[in-house]
Formats: sequence, structure tokens, C-alpha cells
Amino acid sequence: MSFKCGIVGLPNVGKSTLFNALTTSKKAQAENFPFCTIDPNVGIVAVPDKRLVKISEISKSTKTINAAITFVDIAGLVKGASKGEGLGNKFLSHVREVDTIIHLVRCFDSEKIQNVNKDVNPVRDLEIIETEILLSDLESLQKRLEKGSKKKLEKDELIFLEECQKLIGDGKKLDILKEKYNKNLLKKSALLSLKPRIIVCNVDEKSLPNGNEYSDSCKEKFSDENVIIVCADIEDQIMNLQVEDRKDFMLESGIKSTGLDNLIKAGYSTLGLSTFFTSGPEESRAWTIEKNSKAPDAAGVIHSDFKKNFIRAETVSHENFIKYKGFNECKNAGKLRLEGKDYLVNDGDVMYFRVGN
Repeated sequence: MSFKCGIVGLPNVGKSTLFNALTTSKKAQAENFPFCTIDPNVGIVAVPDKRLVKISEISKSTKTINAAITFVDIAGLVKGASKGEGLGNKFLSHVREVDTIIHLVRCFDSEKIQNVNKDVNPVRDLEIIETEILLSDLESLQKRLEKGSKKKLEKDELIFLEECQKLIGDGKKLDILKEKYNKNLLKKSALLSLKPRIIVCNVDEKSLPNGNEYSDSCKEKFSDENVIIVCADIEDQIMNLQVEDRKDFMLESGIKSTGLDNLIKAGYSTLGLSTFFTSGPEESRAWTIEKNSKAPDAAGVIHSDFKKNFIRAETVSHENFIKYKGFNECKNAGKLRLEGKDYLVNDGDVMYFRVGN
């Protein structure tokens, strides 16, 4: 299991520059005019994990395989996208395909870069995107709730969709429904405004690492959400350096962690994900699962037959695996546990699955 993040925002806010930095590529055009990105650029990035490096060294693994995250650079949205303005229909269809939305907003002044609006106002820009997504959802709900369609819907789904329609009609957010309805129903609805989001403020170099008046306005307005500060240009410079030079550059720039690290951390938190490891002489590998997954579900991420034929999981915390230098040493120290079907996997568990034929 990996997760897909879509980078969205108004034209010329730095989406393609950030995408290039995150994926250490030059796939995305980063030009100074609206809609230089039409078809989405896709980049798959390894999730850095110091725990995996140590585990692999202890097992003397031939291969080390990190978990992965996919970034999608989506064309800029404009007011009226829900009615097809700009690249509206394409934009909205691409957003439907991602697990979480990275809302990138411009938080810097520049005479060199075109701005689709007269002034810099990230809160307004976010509200434009949010409104277009809500309008798109409202249109989708109206179509699905037409008299002919109602008969095809399950009762609980019908109640849920009618409540969504009413909330949007009353100008209210759908987030309150996340506590009321189960994940499967939320996912099945395919409503864009229910997708988890991370707000990323793109500031200028001098505003790192603490932000500026523009990013402060976002933090104040969206105080209960993940708000991250990055400078896309600086991120691009960092990721184009040799690995050994990045740390020195970051120290000089006052950056404690990269935008990639911050986004991964926020993404895992927003989507409720965690990591477990498998390790042996052939390979050590990180796997992504939902928090509070049971052992058979974790086994199923590796192979569907592992879930079906699950017997037990030999389990060690990553701290003990590193401290005692491997499975055998943990077993001798009484730190290896045999866990059954009801075991809830902890973040950082190192596991070996016993399965039947």
C-alpha cells in the first residue's frame, strides 16, 4: 500500500517547481504562464526511514526497499472550474484519483511571476479552490440523487448523500461527517471535499523557516489543519545537491527538515498510516498500512494469500531489533513475541509471518 498526493492550486503558485523538488526530476514545466501543466506529471518517491537503514545493516540484507509515496502535479485551477473554466473538468477528474490533496498557495510577492489575481491573498485562493470543489461535489450529488438513481442506492448511502447535499447547500463543510460515518462509505462517495488535505504555504527564501504575514494568515484561518511552510525554489536547490552537501546547505539556510520530510509526516498523520518492516538476508523492506491494522491485514499487504493463510506473526519492536541486533538475539533475550489474528500492528514493528498452504 502506498499513497498518492495531488498538488493543486491556482496557476503560477509554484506547483511544478515543488513537484520537481520533491521528485528530484525536471518532468514538470515550471513556466511563468497559466496552464503550463496540462496533463498531470507523476513521480514516485522513496520514503526516507532511518530505522529501515539500521534494520537492513543488522540483517546484512542484499536489498533495502523503502515505502513509496506518489506525487501528482495537477494543472492550475481557476474560478469557474466546476463549470469547465480553464482546465476545470480535467483538473477535477485528476483530483478524484488521489488519496490526499496538497493545497499549495502563494505566500510571496514577485513582479517577475504572473499572478492570476491582482494581489497575494492565500486565504482567498484556498477558498476559491474549496468553493470549486464543493460546487463540483454538489453537481455530482444532484445527479446521483435524481429520482431514477435513488432506487439503486442502499438506504445508508442515500441518507449520507442527502446529508452531504444539505450541508453544501447550507454553506457548511463536510468534515463533520467523518466522525459520523465509516471510512468505506466516505470513500465510496468519491466526494472531493471529503479528501484529506494538507495546506502548503510557498514563501520566499527570506521568510524561511518561520513564514511571513501571508502564511500567518493561513495558520490563523486554518488553525486545526496541517499547514506547512516551504520555499519551492530552495527545496529545488536542496534536492539538486549531492546528498552529502544537503545538510550543510540546510544549516546555512536555517532549515531543520526538508519539505519532502514534512509532507510525508503530514501525509501519514492525515491519512492515519503507519509502517511495519520485514527483514532478512535477501531484503529489508518498509510497508505502509492503516493505523490499528490487524496482523493478517498487514500480511495481506505483502500478498493476498498471506492474509488468507495467516497462522501467526513473529514480532519484535524496531527498538529491540536494533538494540539486540536481530531476530535470533531478540528471541534469546525474550523480546520476540508470537502474535495472532487479533494483534494490532504497532508502527515500527519488525515482523515475520507464518502462513499455511
